[in-house]
Amino acid sequence: MKRRSFIQKSALTTGAISLSGAYGYASLKNTEAKHKFNLNYAPHFGMFSNHAKSLEDQLRFMADEGFTALEDNTMLSRDVVTQKKLAKTMQRLNLDMGVFVAHEISWKKPSLASGDLVLRNKFLSEIKSSVEVAKRVNAKWVTVVPGHVDLRLSMGYQTAHVVESLKQASAILEPHGIIMVLEPLNFRDHPGLFLSESPQAYEICKAVDSPSCKILFDIYHQQIQEGNLIPNMEASWDEIAYIQIGDNPGRKEPTTGEINYKNVFKFIYDKKYTGILGMEHGNSKPNKVGERAVIDAYKEVDLFL
Repeated sequence: MKRRSFIQKSALTTGAISLSGAYGYASLKNTEAKHKFNLNYAPHFGMFSNHAKSLEDQLRFMADEGFTALEDNTMLSRDVVTQKKLAKTMQRLNLDMGVFVAHEISWKKPSLASGDLVLRNKFLSEIKSSVEVAKRVNAKWVTVVPGHVDLRLSMGYQTAHVVESLKQASAILEPHGIIMVLEPLNFRDHPGLFLSESPQAYEICKAVDSPSCKILFDIYHQQIQEGNLIPNMEASWDEIAYIQIGDNPGRKEPTTGEINYKNVFKFIYDKKYTGILGMEHGNSKPNKVGERAVIDAYKEVDLFL
């Protein structure tokens, strides 16, 4: 995901800028210069690194371009000092915090589907740690992926094991108002994972029956896995708490693939969705030109009213 730096002549003519960070990114103070999107899109660090190098300057750039949230999957692994600094900067810029991954995901072990109590307890310990990070950075959502299938067990047993683990995790999260969002991942990029489709995630959330266990609907993954995006979102809407974006093929910004994002975003807007849409994709073009292309693509598909 990429963004462009502000033009030098803008800084010279307005005088309404302040230099921040070691790289001297010029942050606009005039809020009228910001684009206003209809939905709450969340870039991630590195998406606009050609325009702003430090993490704080990248946050300023996102805010100046009109984005209203940040997504950072790796927030759990950042040191406490960095977490607090980023939280303070986001609060000052009125940026919401999107998801971060709440636990160590095992791509090879059966993980939660196996019913292994050692793995379950490790997962629950990581969920407890994620609560502290979430409170520190003002996060409301954390991502959970149950892990790989256990080919030795029928799907019914695996599902029961996953549900039990998630019930226990929900009991940890509920008192803090934090929501773990279960992310189904497609079979092509992540073969062999337990959770792959939205109906399966919907069934699990209904079984867990907790406000702290909902669905992360990743549009890129579900276009590959099941297609039929809008009807599937409609069918599982009451359990969807978070959405992620990426076009297919390529997992780049909207307008680079086959998904009609203008229609998909209109559906989401019409559902009165006020949550975050994480921009979990790459840039189709390199450097500052590619970063500007990402911003322009979102402006294009966001024009659906």
